[in-house]
Amino acid sequence: MSWTRDALAAIKRIILIEDRIAALGKEAAELMEVCKDLDRRLVRTEAEFELMERMAAPVCRSLPEETGR
Repeated sequence: MSWTRDALAAIKRIILIEDRIAALGKEAAELMEVCKDLDRRLVRTEAEFELMERMAAPVCRSLPEETGR
């Protein structure tokens, strides 16, 4: 009888491990989606900063032409 109890305990452990792996897989997928969303937000924010830098940069203007004195 001892071996049957051990076999059932081992099967139960395997099932619990499979459940944990499935839960971790689901959690990893959710974290991947969060990372993708954060990446999109970061790219958008970087683009906004680049645009602001371009708008704030002084416009290069040429000096007025010299008039004869």
